[in-house]
Amino acid sequence: MSVVDKPAPAAAEEPVTLSGIPIKREYGPEDLAGRDLAAELGRPGQFPFTRGLKSSGYRVTPWTMRMFAGHKTAKDTNERFKYLLAHGETGLSTAFDLPTLMGLDSDDPRSLGEVGREGVAVDSLADMEVLFSGIELAKVSTSMTINLPAPVILAMYLAVAKKQGVPFKRIRGTCQTDILKEYIAQNEYLYPPEPSMRLVLDLIEYCVKEVPRFYPISISGYHIREAGADAVQELAFTLGDGRDYVERLVKRGLAVDDFASQLSFFFDVHNDFFEEIAKLRAARSIWAKLMREEFGAKREISWMLPMHCQTAGVSLTAQQPLNNLARVAYQAMAAALGGTQSLHTNSFDEALALPTDEAVMLALRTQQILALETGVTDTPDPFGGSYYLETLTREVESRAQAILARIRELGGVVPAIEKGYFHREIAETAYRHEMELSSGRRKIVGVNAYAAGAAAPPILKIDHEVERGQVRGLKKLKRGRDSARVEKCLARLRDLARGQTNLMPAILEAVEAYATVGEVTSALKDVFGEYPVFGG
Repeated sequence: MSVVDKPAPAAAEEPVTLSGIPIKREYGPEDLAGRDLAAELGRPGQFPFTRGLKSSGYRVTPWTMRMFAGHKTAKDTNERFKYLLAHGETGLSTAFDLPTLMGLDSDDPRSLGEVGREGVAVDSLADMEVLFSGIELAKVSTSMTINLPAPVILAMYLAVAKKQGVPFKRIRGTCQTDILKEYIAQNEYLYPPEPSMRLVLDLIEYCVKEVPRFYPISISGYHIREAGADAVQELAFTLGDGRDYVERLVKRGLAVDDFASQLSFFFDVHNDFFEEIAKLRAARSIWAKLMREEFGAKREISWMLPMHCQTAGVSLTAQQPLNNLARVAYQAMAAALGGTQSLHTNSFDEALALPTDEAVMLALRTQQILALETGVTDTPDPFGGSYYLETLTREVESRAQAILARIRELGGVVPAIEKGYFHREIAETAYRHEMELSSGRRKIVGVNAYAAGAAAPPILKIDHEVERGQVRGLKKLKRGRDSARVEKCLARLRDLARGQTNLMPAILEAVEAYATVGEVTSALKDVFGEYPVFGG
């Protein structure tokens, strides 16, 4: 053999890890040796539901296609809702602007420049009436991504239902309400943890008794992942929060089988295709065992973990934004193969601005093509039994269980928050991720690989007149309402907050008098006080 014919020395193989899990080059029967998968996993629709909640999977009904929508005013978002419903959306999902998320009114000086920019501005019941004008709440399932003022926003939604003549027992949907993940990752909180938790428990307890078809909480890993956590941390931190809510509800005197079926979960679906499928399968397994073995739940439905998924916003790039169409499609397929009950697909232009109508429609069409054309709905858990996926699912579950044990050692979620545990863990993971990007070890097409320029698409622009118009409408509302009635309701709310009474009926009474989000939030702050931002 000549010199030129000699093979080049083999390049050193880079080790591959997912969330710290070493990934082998090849998997085979030896990786499942000693495991009885039939006994360990059951079948789809059987405990521990690793393979899915229903034996039929998506053959009878696909997942709910629930596109996150909200921009400018209630009128603008109402039009977007109707646009999506006309194009085949099967569930509504409401995005609120930053002032609303923080419990501020649009005329608050702290709201300046943010009104209607990242979601819809909702100040009062008048806005909620416009938001759902022409939409029959008896026929639609609505999700509301709101946490700090969740009791106020839900009360407004229920007040609209009353005005439509819809009994609360017919209301379907979800309110996020997950304040623990705000302290862990998103920082949209106001009160100290304990009074915040009281409001969450009040809302859940009220819905269990009065709004039985509604999910009063969506325990969210999505924002934890977006803040920089890896898949295993997202899973463990989320289920740790869920365990904390269950413990507190039981201590409040609720039987676990009376409320467990109204708990729901919300997960991010990121780029590592098989890891995301494994994460969703492991989530159901861990939760089923926890509910049956730790909390003694007797009903099968109490062991189930119903989930909504959203494709990873943090994975979207402003560079070459059309690439995001491919990313979202693969992430959506991972969510479907992982067995989600509900799905939002991000729009390709969301790294630049709120999505345009065309971009939203393409995101919805991505789900519809997935459901109708690819065959993923033909059989549940089609990767079940895979050497790789079953090994990865068990590893994800094992590592998540270790983190759950660590949270327990720290005294639970709230003590762990106060000790800075979650912030440190997420910060360290996010730092490692950035180092992998800067070194080129982790590739992102269009950013540090194949980074040729591309023209930016047209984006949705929010005019300053949106804010001015919203403030004018709010001032008009305040002039025209019965101010004495509002003040009476707020005074009663403050008095009840000093005791142990469930506050939801008083909050409902206040919003029906057209008290605003900011007024109700401020009244409760007078009693509960304010909690500093972590590190502040």
